[in-house]
Amino acid sequence: MLAALLICAVLPNIILVDANFSKSMHLTWGFQHASILGDDLHLVLDRNSGSAARSKRSFLFGSIEMQIKLVPGNSAGTVTAYYLASTGSQHDEIDFEFLGNSTGQPYAVNTNIYTQGTGNREQQFYLWFDPSADFHNYTIHWNPTEIVWYVDSFPIRVFRNFEKEGIAYPNKQGMRVYTSLWNADDWATRGGLVKTNWSDAPFKARFHHFRARACKWGGAMSITQCASNVPANWWTSPIYKQLSHAHKVQLNWVRKNFMIYDYCTDTKRFNGQIPRECFRTQF
Repeated sequence: MLAALLICAVLPNIILVDANFSKSMHLTWGFQHASILGDDLHLVLDRNSGSAARSKRSFLFGSIEMQIKLVPGNSAGTVTAYYLASTGSQHDEIDFEFLGNSTGQPYAVNTNIYTQGTGNREQQFYLWFDPSADFHNYTIHWNPTEIVWYVDSFPIRVFRNFEKEGIAYPNKQGMRVYTSLWNADDWATRGGLVKTNWSDAPFKARFHHFRARACKWGGAMSITQCASNVPANWWTSPIYKQLSHAHKVQLNWVRKNFMIYDYCTDTKRFNGQIPRECFRTQF
């Protein structure tokens, strides 16, 4: 404990932020729909508007988690988003997007990553449970070595840092946490073939137990401080530089049974020029 206090005294931006909604997030649009009460956030979508919230501060590395109960019933055309993002034309971003579907059809989760303003790195999965029946945990673990997307502690995707090989990695911009519920029936469900049925509105998504155990962004000095290999920066520990054997087994199970799209295999999309990271070992 004393060592950790001394480190934080020397490097004041290394702060573990144990956040919740009421203390750490605020509504950004759809104020007439959304509400924050304690550790709960409710977002609503109808014909007039969706709604959204954003964290009050930015982070660089750590673990961001949230429990989410998605829109029940016929959610086709809706998107519930939970992601990290910086700002500007060269922004970084790490996404979870939950694509609604017709009643009885599985939800799909779209993951994506932007580095220096460039995205187009989607991987999609069907969820192996009904995400509207109860709350489930969705975590983004982000450190200088890798980014891992988790669903109920199961890793579903890994994006490793190959910056030394000229592949961009998000490690120099602080990112805020965003959530939103909005209409995207031009693409969200079966490529836009299934439209939002407004007679089922209002659509409601609930968020609970937001935790950002992460390094607070304090400007350019945080690039070095948040990546420093010191005890306060627990995310730089060797155990977080590679998935464990048990986690690799879980990841392979998810990808074998529930993966429905991988940009790395979409040769038509990239005219045969598959992005370079697709030829690197990610996990």
